[in-house]
Order: sequence, then C-alpha cells, then structure tokens
Amino acid sequence: MKLPHNAHVAVADGNRFMFLKNTGQIFEPKLEMVEQPDLDPSNFSAGVRHQDDVSQRTGATDLNELAHGAAVAEWLNAKAVSGEVTQLLVLADPKTLGEMRRHYHSALEKALVGEIDKTVTGEPLDKIAKIIADT
Repeated sequence: MKLPHNAHVAVADGNRFMFLKNTGQIFEPKLEMVEQPDLDPSNFSAGVRHQDDVSQRTGATDLNELAHGAAVAEWLNAKAVSGEVTQLLVLADPKTLGEMRRHYHSALEKALVGEIDKTVTGEPLDKIAKIIADT
C-alpha cells in the first residue's frame, strides 16, 4: 500500500489507540510514535444496535470496546476538522473499524488514504510498517 511521507496512521482496537506518523518513503514506510491518547469512551450509541442478549452473554459484543472505537473516531474527527490531519491510514480490528466508520466526519473521510482491517496494536512499529507496505 502507498503511504505518503508524513501521513498519519491510526492504530486501534477496542482498548488501545496509537497515533503514528510515516517518516519513511511512500513504499517503504517508517513509523514514528506521535502519541497514545488516553480516551474517555463516552459514546455508547452502539448499544442501540447491539441489544441482543445472546451476543451480550457470549461476549460477542462488548459495548465498552465499541465505545472506545467511537472515541477514537471522534478524536480523529477533531484532528481532521482542525487541519492537523490531512492524510490518514486507519488500521483496526474489523469490529472496531466498523464502529469507527459510523462516526467518521466528512473531513476525516476526505483525509483517509486507506483502511486496513487487521489487529496490530500489540505489534512493534517496524512490523506494522511491513504490514502496511505489504498490503
């Protein structure tokens, strides 16, 4: 995947969020940590869609994880609206990515250079860069 130089990368799952920057070249990304924001998940709107008792009991749906995904999207929205983020790649597990998409602002959608639905939050930055380059 092409990742423009100085593009930002959001790596998220239901519990963790890393905000990175590509300091490498377009086909050879080199990721640098910008910050790991401590978010306060307060948007539990996913609960309206996930009121299925069976999913709740089997652990298939965790509203706290979905709220974290919404909080990540809201944080990224603020960065895109303010102009701090103009090019963004999002890497998130499928469930978190799906929840994030529901909350994307149009400014964030315009800044997106791509999305990868893969869980990589526990991986070192050089491995995440390789996953991006190989996608």
